[in-house]
Amino acid sequence: MKLASLAPLFLAAVLAPALAAAERLNVTVTHDLALARPSETITVPWTEVNRALPGALLQKLSVKDAAGRSLAYQVTNVAPLAKDPEKKGIAYGELIFQYTFAAGEKAASFTVEKTEEVAPVFPVKAFARPVPERLDDFAWENDKIGHRTYGPALAAPAEPGSNKEVLVTSGLDLWCKRVSYPIVDRWYNKGHDHYHTDEGEGMDMYNVGPSRGCGGTGVWDGSRLYVSRNYKTWRVLANGPVRAVFELTYETWAADGVFVAETKRFIVDAGHNLDRIESTFTSKTPELTIGIGLNKAPADKGQEPRIEFTQNAADGSIVQWVAQKANGELGTAVVLPEAFAGFVEDDRNQLVLAKAKAGVALVYYAGAGWSRAGEFTTRQAWLDYVAVCAARARSPITVTCSPAK
Repeated sequence: MKLASLAPLFLAAVLAPALAAAERLNVTVTHDLALARPSETITVPWTEVNRALPGALLQKLSVKDAAGRSLAYQVTNVAPLAKDPEKKGIAYGELIFQYTFAAGEKAASFTVEKTEEVAPVFPVKAFARPVPERLDDFAWENDKIGHRTYGPALAAPAEPGSNKEVLVTSGLDLWCKRVSYPIVDRWYNKGHDHYHTDEGEGMDMYNVGPSRGCGGTGVWDGSRLYVSRNYKTWRVLANGPVRAVFELTYETWAADGVFVAETKRFIVDAGHNLDRIESTFTSKTPELTIGIGLNKAPADKGQEPRIEFTQNAADGSIVQWVAQKANGELGTAVVLPEAFAGFVEDDRNQLVLAKAKAGVALVYYAGAGWSRAGEFTTRQAWLDYVAVCAARARSPITVTCSPAK
């Protein structure tokens, strides 16, 4: 073979690494709202990433915005037992990252590329775990607020002479944070008597009892709310740094002769005070009326609080503002983007009603904001925040992907 004939092959060999390095996935995100969308969570199916970047691995990626700034990202693997014998990352689920849209900014573009170096470990801003060392609690948090709910050990009867706490409830609790870093492990470690006092990071000051707490559910029969017991099983599907996803299941319970079971999927995103909750009910009755509640008496005893509720049928929302004698002020909210069916109350809860089809996820949002965290120091600030959350839920972003070189 003549030397000249080797030139194209030599040139191709030299250029091949450069061409491979230039391969990228372009991601364009658009939306229709004029308002700002801070910490908007963007999800890209891994099939799109793998199509543009074959063999891409979660630890060797770079995600950048149009200004070239590197963004924290997360790759989920909701089927960890899926086979990937060639180690090409094909079992991954989604690529997740966040971007803050300024007011009036309705489009943004991003690039995803392979890297030779291992990507940095990003700070965890969304976290969930079972807490077997505290009577089967399940706790979760992001950089804004914390939560917990209660498992079977807490509902079990106490032995004679035991001082074990017994509480039967599927209500959702709140832990109010003053810091952005994770506190769940720290607070459980320091113990009950400490985390009920604000020692600089925040405190557990919310009273749940047998109420719905902040966003618990039940079946409404027209005059009464029928609720489940403590969660039965848990499953963590994703755990930060940007998003935590987990599921809780509840044992079948009777609602005025109708037997119902429930699985709740929680999507907890960094930068958001309200979590997305997807409740799926199993029942032989094809449609159920579900009540989603806020506790009418959430403050600790001795607080002498002033409690105000605001209902908005257009948003499907209930907003609560609790001005306490001590420990600051607390806002809670439930937002129901679709399936709104009215407002009611019982002796424990203010409720927004929703029509839910058996086997189909009912989507709603629930969460809180605390004045001592610095963002929501007035009732109006909390009302405004919830209204924006409702608008964002009704007008989701659109994500478009295109491979490029």
